[in-house]
Amino acid sequence: MNYLWVFGYGSLMWRPGFSYVEARPARMIGVHRALCVYSWVHRGTPERPGLVLGLDRGGTCRGIAFRVAAEDSTAVIGYLRAREQVTGVYLEQMRAVRFEDGRTAQALTYVVDRAHEQYAGKLGAHDQLRIVAQAQGQSGRNAEYVINTALHLAAMGVPDRLLSALAERLGAGEHLDADQAASETADPGARS
Repeated sequence: MNYLWVFGYGSLMWRPGFSYVEARPARMIGVHRALCVYSWVHRGTPERPGLVLGLDRGGTCRGIAFRVAAEDSTAVIGYLRAREQVTGVYLEQMRAVRFEDGRTAQALTYVVDRAHEQYAGKLGAHDQLRIVAQAQGQSGRNAEYVINTALHLAAMGVPDRLLSALAERLGAGEHLDADQAASETADPGARS
């Protein structure tokens, strides 16, 4: 293999955390982006879980495919496993992506394991709001994750209607000014 494609559908889209040669908009058929994973580490705890994104079966997901040079692929896969597989809730898969020009490629991605105890399934808007509003983990408040994700997706031209509605209910407008001010003063190399 001359290179590795990695498909990002959430924070990986704007904060990949690894070196890549190229980033291209892409679609993955057969899965969709959903708040379907109980977070026990990054955005919640086992006692007060949060909700984070996963690729769940059915539909189509728009995201970003990153082309990684062959010499970096082993290190990038190691990094992604450490980032995405903290509790083993995702299945590492190679799946087809389709680019805007119609061409396709196989890309590494992480799909939710529906048999894992952290799989939340399809929760109603009220339950999502209740869970996200109270949860906090090692990486911060769950509400910040949802709001930042919705804002980034919209800015990248990949709006998510359900996620945006939840972000609004969580007070996205109040957080926007604080997030913008923080991003203007934050170390660009720092990870949140």
